[in-house]
Amino acid sequence: MENILSRRSIRKFTDQEVTEEQVTSLLKAAMSAPSAGNRQTWEFIIIKNRETMDKIPEFHKYSKMLSTANLAIVVCGDTTKSFVKGFWVQDCAAATQNILLAANSLGLGSVWLGIYPSEEIYPKMQELLELPKEIIPVSLIAIGYPDEEKPPSERYDENKIRYEKW
Repeated sequence: MENILSRRSIRKFTDQEVTEEQVTSLLKAAMSAPSAGNRQTWEFIIIKNRETMDKIPEFHKYSKMLSTANLAIVVCGDTTKSFVKGFWVQDCAAATQNILLAANSLGLGSVWLGIYPSEEIYPKMQELLELPKEIIPVSLIAIGYPDEEKPPSERYDENKIRYEKW
């Protein structure tokens, strides 16, 4: 619970390098996520190239933190593997959340940037990363060692809870 409640979106990073072992741990966590029909529709692209990361803010206005991130992971869905049409999006969201939680547990900072279903963003990401048309980028996660501290946020709200019916 502490890891879940202390996870925050980090947008400022140091220049300390994320290790290959840490990246592998993040991907193992991602691939441990639940998926509809156990189809595991996710695919992952690791971006470390500074030139590539610097191109993303040209079409994704909320991705400026990539300028200090050590790497980014793009979580993509293979639409041909979906158990039920559209469930690949949920598979990718679960994998994304697992990456965020794993990053926090490893002392890394991360932030989730939405890509799909934005018609302005996901086709440009497909083009930049030379993705086949059936591979849809769902999220982008900026990762690095945090250069900011944020206290846990208290989001629990009993007004959002209903029992049995609305």
